[in-house]
Amino acid sequence: MRREAARRRRPGIRARTAAAAALAMAAVLAGGGLWLHALLRANLLENTTGRAELAARKVAAQLDNRTLPTGGRLAAPESGVDLVLVRDAAGRTVASTGDPKHAPDLGGAPLPGPGDDSRSAVLPPAHSGGERRAVVVVEAPGAHTVYAMTVLGDVDDAPRAVAVGLLAGAPPLTGFAAALAWWVTGRALRPVSAIRSELAAVTASELDRRVPDPGGVDEIAQLARSVNETLDRLERSDARQRQFTADASHELRNPLAAVRSRLEVALAMDRPDRESVAAALADTERLQAVAADLLLLARLDGGPASAPRSEPVDLALLAAEDAARRGGSRIALRLDARAPVPASGDPARLERALANLVDNALRYASAEVVVRAAAHDGWTVLEVTDDGPGIPEADRDRVFERFVRLDADRGRASGGTGLGLAIAREIARAHGGDVRALPAPAGGARLVLRIP
Repeated sequence: MRREAARRRRPGIRARTAAAAALAMAAVLAGGGLWLHALLRANLLENTTGRAELAARKVAAQLDNRTLPTGGRLAAPESGVDLVLVRDAAGRTVASTGDPKHAPDLGGAPLPGPGDDSRSAVLPPAHSGGERRAVVVVEAPGAHTVYAMTVLGDVDDAPRAVAVGLLAGAPPLTGFAAALAWWVTGRALRPVSAIRSELAAVTASELDRRVPDPGGVDEIAQLARSVNETLDRLERSDARQRQFTADASHELRNPLAAVRSRLEVALAMDRPDRESVAAALADTERLQAVAADLLLLARLDGGPASAPRSEPVDLALLAAEDAARRGGSRIALRLDARAPVPASGDPARLERALANLVDNALRYASAEVVVRAAAHDGWTVLEVTDDGPGIPEADRDRVFERFVRLDADRGRASGGTGLGLAIAREIARAHGGDVRALPAPAGGARLVLRIP
């Protein structure tokens, strides 16, 4: 109950696909936004620091050439640098682009280390509400130090604007991805809905219905074709089952009617004659044979549960024993087996298959039936050949269908049920083999049973 309820609460494929697309878009926007924010910020900071260093080195070059303006007033720097100032070894400001008396505190800027003539750093805001500052320190001749400072307002504003834009654009982009995934999935699953609706309409009385084939070679088209092929097999199986039921009813009805008629005649007589009782007994035995064959076919149709036993068996010995039990037949039965033919299977069922093939051959043979047992190319073969009228090529597969007789009147007169060859084929297939009808070299019929 809980598992069924959980299945019902589980969202559909469209909802799950849309949610996955939304999550994927959100992850891409988040990851891409963080990467873009960090890259833009680092690039802007690098450019700002480079311009400040260039301004500082220009002033250091003026000190080296002793062309520094008098009065300590430096020319305004270019490229957006906010302040350049020069300090002596004692830390006094000796020149500045602004008022030297109001030079900002740059004590937090690190001085160049050994082997370096410049160093940069980002200083925190000088006061509450202020902005961060990028400072480049360059050593100059005469123990002077040149400081170039740029306020990072623009550097901080640009990544912030990008972040705000991404945050503002993320919801509609995520929603668009979810809506697109919902629409695309809906169009892709539309044939599935049609297939499901058509399958729901298939009933036992409408097995001829087929699901629509959307065409193409995608998975849904392959699913539709597989479903139609399954429905084809189901319809054929149902038709065979109906035909089998009708044939079985017909085969059982005639002997039952004959038995009833003969028994009624016997009861009406003061002294029932032995001929009527014997005829009724013969019809009863025929009924028993049909019922036994039907039961065996039902077991063979039972699937894995009816799988045959697997034990060593000699097909040549089976053929010899079957021939020995048939002594006194008007048709000569000859065995052709020069050596043992080992196989693996159910001896009782293989014996029944061989007996059915021989019974069929004896029923139609004119003078002789030959049974051959041999091994060939990894197969064990039982071959039963007769010199009768043979089987027309068009009927060589049909003779293995249930209740099929090429000569119905002759089959019933000789006691056949029309199930012997069908049983033989099912037994062979249960062993991984098959039975085929082939023309005999000298005329007649040749039935070949092969198992691995």
